Amino acid sequence: MIAKMREIEVHELIGLSVKVVKAASLDLVGVSGVVVDETKNTLVVQTKSGGKIVPKEGSTFEFQFRGKSELLDGGRICFRPEDRLKKVKKG
Repeated sequence: MIAKMREIEVHELIGLSVKVVKAASLDLVGVSGVVVDETKNTLVVQTKSGGKIVPKEGSTFEFQFRGKSELLDGGRICFRPEDRLKKVKKG
């Protein structure tokens, strides 16, 4: 059975504040800033020291979304941004 997707999973991520709380590369844990670009497999986070490319798979992100923190497993959003909405379970 396919789990119903949460609103954050289908929302536009560009422009949201984010922090990497888990990643396959320890160098990426703690990276925080604003999402400035997204591909099928990565998020580009603008930090104070420049842009960082973070793979979605194997990472957990903490987004500031609608006034609260939302944890999101990057593996659940490994789609092209325009295709995430198509993955929403109807009903």
